[in-house]
Amino acid sequence: MTTIELSELQVLVKVVQTGSFTRAAEQMGAQKAHLSRVMSKLERKLNARLLERSTRALTLTEVGRDIYHRAIGVLDAVEDTERAAQRFLGEPRGVLRLSCGVEFGMLAVSQWIGAYLAKYPEMRVDADYSARLVDIIHEGFDLAIRIGQLQDSQFVARKLGEVHYGLFASPSYLERHPRPEEPKALTDHDLLVFTTSGQNREWQLKRSKGEVRRIALSPRMSLNNSFAIRDGALAGLGIAQLPWILAKDQVDAGTLVQVLPDWQREPEPVHAIFPSSSYLTPKVRAFIDLAVAHFPDR
Repeated sequence: MTTIELSELQVLVKVVQTGSFTRAAEQMGAQKAHLSRVMSKLERKLNARLLERSTRALTLTEVGRDIYHRAIGVLDAVEDTERAAQRFLGEPRGVLRLSCGVEFGMLAVSQWIGAYLAKYPEMRVDADYSARLVDIIHEGFDLAIRIGQLQDSQFVARKLGEVHYGLFASPSYLERHPRPEEPKALTDHDLLVFTTSGQNREWQLKRSKGEVRRIALSPRMSLNNSFAIRDGALAGLGIAQLPWILAKDQVDAGTLVQVLPDWQREPEPVHAIFPSSSYLTPKVRAFIDLAVAHFPDR
């Protein structure tokens, strides 16, 4: 009887999920030619063609679809066994692949990764800081960190915390301009605005009593980078709306001052998303728990 190896099933699943031998090879750290040989060997063992290959795409044959779903079941069972062993050992092992935006990665996630690696010496982390929304499943990520309201319901999400915002200016700017006492006074000030493709036309500020004010924007400077907006505020160029986690150190040092502290934009939720609760391996669960514990206070 021919023995099918787990590594052969892993190659089949990865090739199907990524849609090509090239992307599968990149994610598995192998050569494309090697994966092609493994697939051919698996087809010989099963005496069946599993994939139809063309210059544009790979498609599963009818037999291939059945084998693919069976392979998923087998690999799931193996993963369950590994999870049970890891729970017994009490320590995650392996590689954690995660994705997040560039700015939040620099502000928070990098610190989480450092704490995670210090706590779990058998773990490695492969992080992708990018503005694009990655395809978690097809690109082989364990989880992604997303800021804002979630649009995609196909994933499981766990809320990590919220990003809070405030309005800030340098002492030098406030020496040259009267401090605003009401939101409407902002229209008389130089404003430094975070914008994406010219989308931000107003600031919507809310007070604890539930009052809302909308401020039409005619900014002195518009940028799509919060660090650059903060640097502009530090240079005395105007009033900026910034995440507290970005402004906090400067506020503590006295180089930035909060203005209109009673008025803030709505905080933005931060979630960790992953394909399915059944795939929440110990390494993913441990990272999420650590992120919740280390999430910034403001």
